[in-house]
Amino acid sequence: MEKILIEANETIKKPELSDSLLFGRTFAPHIFEMNYDEELGGWHSPTIKNFSNLNLNPAAMVLHYGQSIFEGMKAYKQESGKIALFRPEENMARLNRSAKKMCIPQIDEEFVLSALKELIKLDQDWIPTKDGFALYIRPVVFGTDPVLGVKASDGYKFLIILSPVGPYYPQGFKPVPIFVSTEHVRAVRGGVGDCKTAGNYAASLSAQRDAKKLGFTQVLFLDAIERKYVEEVGAMNFFVQFKDEIATPNLSGSILPGITRKSVIQILRDWGYNVNERQISIDEIIDAHKNGNLVELFGTGTAAVISSISRLKYLDTEIHFSDEHPGELGTKLYKELTDIQYGRKEDTRNWMTYVD
Repeated sequence: MEKILIEANETIKKPELSDSLLFGRTFAPHIFEMNYDEELGGWHSPTIKNFSNLNLNPAAMVLHYGQSIFEGMKAYKQESGKIALFRPEENMARLNRSAKKMCIPQIDEEFVLSALKELIKLDQDWIPTKDGFALYIRPVVFGTDPVLGVKASDGYKFLIILSPVGPYYPQGFKPVPIFVSTEHVRAVRGGVGDCKTAGNYAASLSAQRDAKKLGFTQVLFLDAIERKYVEEVGAMNFFVQFKDEIATPNLSGSILPGITRKSVIQILRDWGYNVNERQISIDEIIDAHKNGNLVELFGTGTAAVISSISRLKYLDTEIHFSDEHPGELGTKLYKELTDIQYGRKEDTRNWMTYVD
């Protein structure tokens, strides 16, 4: 791969980041960009440049056929002053798995990670230092061929965008209510539900809008075939704590293999919990609540880390925990993960990668 060209604007002033940063609304002044052209040898022209609008042909295939993938990750300013990334190698590997399924050329994972580090070093002043704040990182790849025809694009653009963010939920780490959708489904086995591709998220918007109208923060989707097994909560993986087990839906091909999910499973097993990846029916959750076997529900994801669930509504049944106090296990997991990410606790699992 070519050497990265840096076209940085050195006159950009140091930011004054607000304590009320909304998630994904503020952007650092630089982006990483490279393009793909088979005739030019694949990925080429890696550049760190000033953040600006794209010059995109109206016929670009991504606009018509949705050939686009992305990732979500964070950089943290630790208490020691070091800048750290949480398991970025996992994100790069998942990006390539998504690329394969969406007929997008593979990236060089090591090169892109090194490019990301250079970008973060340039914009390190944009990493918030307040607890719960971070620098959100959005790699995205999309087809650029100006062709109106259903096929894989021959040209692609890869970008990395940086966004200083506050907590995903502005109200802080409080439990959220979720609504179980019986009308909408997110993905089906054999499709692209296990990819971070744009269409998956567009397909969830209608259910999310309906849930918000009813006063719920998130949607819990059921499987698309039998409409009985729980899958994902919005853009998060889903966990159920029973008295004798912690269960999470198995990766059936319609569920995103979350990196926070994977980390939580490992932490729980390290703590001695009985953790199983399996099918969980919504009826099993309702029955467990009725017989006193249900302890807690929570979601996991990069943006929110842990989302404790205050109540769950399915048809005419509502399970109510607490509107004010997060669940005990969710709180413990949130503290464990964020303590590692912010450097308050030793990283014994070697999950953090440092930006030198």
